Amino acid sequence: MKITIIYTEEEMLISIVNYQSWREIQDKYERFEASLGPWSIQEAISYLNDEYINLSPKAETQISNLLKGSQDKMKLTFNDQ
Repeated sequence: MKITIIYTEEEMLISIVNYQSWREIQDKYERFEASLGPWSIQEAISYLNDEYINLSPKAETQISNLLKGSQDKMKLTFNDQ
């Protein structure tokens, strides 16, 4: 399973969709800004923990919730939201 991190003007998402390119993501999200990945679960956790210390809950929990759930994407949440 791979994780893609998607940045839009309003939010940051994690997704398990197997996108073929960033253009496919851009077409899906009208306010798309950038994307990272696809990365392994551990790579995504490491990046998010290193870059976003204010994630709440931590990256491990948010990615685990995505993998356990029925949706293919999830908005990341932070302490300041």
